[in-house]
Order: sequence, then structure tokens, then C-alpha cells
Amino acid sequence: MRIIAGKFKGRVIDMPKAIRPTSGKVREALFEILKDRIQGSSFLDLYCGSGAMGIEAFSRGAESVALVDSDFKCISTLKKNLLSLDILDSSSVNIYNKDAIMALKGFREKSVTFDIVFLDPPYHGEAAKNTLIAISNYDILARNAVIVAEVFKKQDLPKEVGSIKKVRTSQYGDTKLEFFTEGERQK
Repeated sequence: MRIIAGKFKGRVIDMPKAIRPTSGKVREALFEILKDRIQGSSFLDLYCGSGAMGIEAFSRGAESVALVDSDFKCISTLKKNLLSLDILDSSSVNIYNKDAIMALKGFREKSVTFDIVFLDPPYHGEAAKNTLIAISNYDILARNAVIVAEVFKKQDLPKEVGSIKKVRTSQYGDTKLEFFTEGERQK
């Protein structure tokens, strides 16, 4: 898989076996939608697999990237990819070999917030909805943050999950991107 744009444009990264990577078409569309938000942002890539989305964000100017996956093979491939780009030891790129929900809890405990949260859990399950619930509960969103969930085209996430609300849906073949922002929190 190739990085589409930015300082790593054209560089090839490896993919772990047995995962469903986000296609280049979907990555390109997503980053076109987010283009005015990436520069200087803090980007969270949940269920990151190879790290392609987080690496793409960093390549395009994100200030910091957190990459989260619980699968050892994915983490191994991710480290290899970061090493090949000479950013494995960067203080701006951090790897978390954890369950996504546990990682969110840890970010809350450390008062870490993100401008952009991307989640791409396995299709056909409740992981996307459960992760959105945790994001809403754990207060890890910076002001005006956006959450993007990649789901199967037939999966519909709720319009509201706690303090976050769906604001846009875009479909590309079998893939759907659902965008959420935070509304007013209940005190």
C-alpha cells in the first residue's frame, strides 16, 4: 500500500495478513474531506492495523499520532512500517498495543485529547458503536474534534451516541464513512 500525499508520498508500507485495509480511494476521499483539519492536529487511529491512516495523517502534517491495535501481528507490521519511514522513535508517533476501549480509558486518565479520531473496527459487529460510546464517555475530544467511523455499507450507526452526533455519511463501494462531532456535554 502506498502513502498518497505529504512528506511520505509514494512510500510503500506493508499490510498485515488477514486484515481488511482501508482502500486508497477511501483514504484519499477521507483526507480530502479533512484537509483543513490535518495540519497541526492530534490524530488517533483506533484499530490501526498497518497504521496506514495514522501514517497518512502524519505525512500530511498532523502534529501527533496515536496508533492503537490489540493484535500482535498488526503491531509488528506497524513497527516495521514506522521503522522504514524512520519515525519509529519519533516522540510524535506513539503505538499502543491495547484494546481500543482500554486505550481510550488510558487517554482519559492522562487527560490526552485528540482533534481527529478515526476508527476502523472489524465489520459486522458492535465494535464501532461500542467505541463511539466509550469516546463519548471518556472525554478525549479536543474542542471541535471530529470522529470518523469506517463501517460496512449496510451498517448504520446511531445518529447520537451520548454527547456525539452524526453530521455526515459518505459511501464508497462497500465502505461507509460516518462523521461525528461533539455537541454540548451534560453537566
